[in-house]
Amino acid sequence: MRTKIWRVLFLLLAIGLVFFYWLTLPQKISAEDVPADYQADLKNGERLFWAGGCASCHAVPGAKGDAKLILAGGAPLITPFGTFVVPNISPDTEVGIGGWSNVDFINAMVRGVSPKGEHYYPAFPYTNYQRMPYEDLIDLKAYLDSLPKSSHQPVGHKLGFPFNIRQGLGLWKKLYLDGKTLSRAETRADKLSVGRYLVEGPGHCAACHSPRNLIGGEIADARYSGATELEQQPGKKTGKVPNITPHADGIGSWSEKDIAYALETGLDPDFDSFGGSMVSVQENMAKLTAADREAIAAYLKSLPAVPSSK
Repeated sequence: MRTKIWRVLFLLLAIGLVFFYWLTLPQKISAEDVPADYQADLKNGERLFWAGGCASCHAVPGAKGDAKLILAGGAPLITPFGTFVVPNISPDTEVGIGGWSNVDFINAMVRGVSPKGEHYYPAFPYTNYQRMPYEDLIDLKAYLDSLPKSSHQPVGHKLGFPFNIRQGLGLWKKLYLDGKTLSRAETRADKLSVGRYLVEGPGHCAACHSPRNLIGGEIADARYSGATELEQQPGKKTGKVPNITPHADGIGSWSEKDIAYALETGLDPDFDSFGGSMVSVQENMAKLTAADREAIAAYLKSLPAVPSSK
């Protein structure tokens, strides 16, 4: 009798493991989904590079000037989930992304899947990048391929159980990766459309300015209402990321002109300067056109006013 019970339990466990594996398999797009005849626009690729703040994470810490364009990676991101190490995304074909096809790059950006078919951790904000049209991603890949190569090989992530089990990210993605990619027309229809796209897509503003739950998912009804900094600095008190909704707790008293000016200069309406990681973000935004910054300002002012998260 006991033998039969153990056999049944073993069979149920095996079925459960197979079902878990099937449920968590990475979902990829195919080459047929990518516009084959599209010619990359390097100027737009550069625009998306600065909007996305690629250099802020992937350049060597402290890099200045042209050195910020060497995307060697290696910076540690210390979080409650463990330490993530930023990868090399230079066009080096051995340790960077120089050998990636457009399909590889798009799968990484919108599905969070590596060319080897592994899940990427959402420290890489693909839940935002999934909004980017494939044409824009091809533009961005072309621009990244035009930058200097680096042969630097960053070390791997340092994560404890259960966060070191990548397969489980397949379940996380079913909760937070909806696969809704915008068409190019939707990103360019009018001023608000441009602003929405830059904020929600490449700019991934919600990734820092929204509170998260215990498994790292954004809390939907509190988006942009501020958060505790996800990245931790050893020996320093964890800081707060501000509310950027038009609530009195946030930027309710700021005009659209105030927001656009702050993104250009780093100075708020009281002429205080930005601090912390926002310094790098602002420096990136300053490289966008005035029209793009004005569109971002208009979209932020259109958001629901939400009180700051506690």
